[in-house]
Amino acid sequence: MHNLLAYDFMQRALLAALLVGCAAPLVGVFLVQRRLSLIGDGIGHVAFAGVAVGALTGQSPVWVALLFAAGAAVAIEVVRAQGRTSGDVALAIMFYGGIALGVVVMARAGNAASSMNGYLFGAITTTTRSDIGIFAALAIAVLVVTWILRPRLFAVANDPEYAKAVGLPVLALNITLAILTAVTVVVSMRVVGLLLISALMIVPNAGAQLVGRSFRSASLIAVVIGVVCAVGGVAGSFYLETPSGGTIVLATVAVFAVLAMVASIRDALAARGHRYAEPHSHEHGDGCGHERVAHEDHHDYLHDGHLHAPHGDHYDEHHPDGHHGHDASHAHAGGAARESVDVRRRDG
Repeated sequence: MHNLLAYDFMQRALLAALLVGCAAPLVGVFLVQRRLSLIGDGIGHVAFAGVAVGALTGQSPVWVALLFAAGAAVAIEVVRAQGRTSGDVALAIMFYGGIALGVVVMARAGNAASSMNGYLFGAITTTTRSDIGIFAALAIAVLVVTWILRPRLFAVANDPEYAKAVGLPVLALNITLAILTAVTVVVSMRVVGLLLISALMIVPNAGAQLVGRSFRSASLIAVVIGVVCAVGGVAGSFYLETPSGGTIVLATVAVFAVLAMVASIRDALAARGHRYAEPHSHEHGDGCGHERVAHEDHHDYLHDGHLHAPHGDHYDEHHPDGHHGHDASHAHAGGAARESVDVRRRDG
């Protein structure tokens, strides 16, 4: 059995996988909240056109792809904000226009087009030291900006109308998230491939939300899944002699399937003890828009005829006439909601 760490190219590959495994799910969690799970695919197709233009003109494919992807991301958010066309139509135009432009330009690129498969499906073993430097800088920038803006991004993704009402710059934050998505796509294209990167942003979050009991815990679980599957997929592809991108995505799908079974078993066992209230993504706190009802040493929040009381990383649902016989409502809630409230309070 070969020791994969004995090879320089595998050391670079594993480092690149680690960076992508951290960045992709952290950005993807906000795309899931906004129901924009397919935007990564659309931006990936535009980035492919950028790679083709870079190959044709002799420029760096990474930087040209980043320019194309970021430009398309900003354009899509501006179009959505102006209401000129619906979000799915705008995504479709970007999706098909990008891939068509890439195919046409690639046909004119001649021999330079031979490396295109590596960008489409991932070719992590060909990652150079300069690639690692660029990807590391971009990935760290994504992680830092996402972490700093996390409360604001969550507030806008969860309830854009309320976020706008309290004074948050919704359009600017949406454009920032779109640019972060574009950067993540470009960082990931040599590891997972432009046609598969959306899976690494979305599938870990889909699995994490099945078992996470708060937004914060679900985000952390998603990053752990992303890192394990990215690094494990690269290592597995080395021993199995399979493409790294496909191996990584299959690993995330397998983890999702396991978590889905675990969640089903957990819910079945819990249902025997008591009835769970219907989970909801809204998070209660000062200024959340729901009536606050004082009760003993805490406050309940009136939501659709139910009284929800924050309790640790979940909500207890209380009967209107008191606390006797409460159900646990494990909605995706917790620290991030309180952080977003604090941000709105400071900005206001």
